[in-house]
Amino acid sequence: MSKLTTMLLAIDVGNTHTVLGIFRRSKPVADWRIASATVRTEDEVWLVVKLFLGHASMRARDIKGVVISSVVPELTTAFEDMAKKHLHLSPLTVSAELDVGMPVRYENPRAVGADRICNAVAAFAKYGGPCIVLDFGTATTYDVISKKGEYLGGVIAPGVETAAAELHRRAAMLPKVKLQFPESVVGTNTVSAMQAGILLGALDAMEGMIRRIKKEIGGRAVVVATGGFSSLIAQHTTAIDHIVPPLVLEGARIIYGRLKGRKRKD
Repeated sequence: MSKLTTMLLAIDVGNTHTVLGIFRRSKPVADWRIASATVRTEDEVWLVVKLFLGHASMRARDIKGVVISSVVPELTTAFEDMAKKHLHLSPLTVSAELDVGMPVRYENPRAVGADRICNAVAAFAKYGGPCIVLDFGTATTYDVISKKGEYLGGVIAPGVETAAAELHRRAAMLPKVKLQFPESVVGTNTVSAMQAGILLGALDAMEGMIRRIKKEIGGRAVVVATGGFSSLIAQHTTAIDHIVPPLVLEGARIIYGRLKGRKRKD
């Protein structure tokens, strides 16, 4: 991708939201977020991409590469087919089966989600290791990377929004609540009591988990946060060193560059 106008479309398909990002060379220039509706076809996906490009005054013909990180198989197929049919490109779909430049020390590497691989690759490229990546999404995940740049494994816990939704769904008298930190730990009404339990509980769980991970890997690690609730949580803790909301997209871009560059050399 040598021309200034040449662009890479990076796609992060999560369980709740899908984020589309455009990179010009290595620089992010635009991103958009949509709901991860699993009934979308390749043509519907294309209409969304085309609309966003138009709003950003970008041309589809300038996209010369597509990279996909997805944890939703139905949408993986829709975006792959969209790239082939409408952009006439063969997309790179990230998975643990690819040689992404990071050894995966999981018992079954194929079980590691593409988003976690992208997060790990991006965090290590930006900050080195050892590091811990927190992704506050549908699930709250912790990914651990060694000093040598090895993916060691991690932790999966219920996400903040997931915990709130389950409380409301399973308890008839508990309402939906706005996810914001309460003024005090001891709630004086149902809403503030739930906010304390959900958000302060998540905060304490996060700080405790980081302490446990650091102790297990030797006591030191850079902590990088991403995902929809990362900025909110980071305001109330000193345990997070860096906040990088589009970390998955950045990791996907790095992986695309490594693998496409390797093919050109071959």
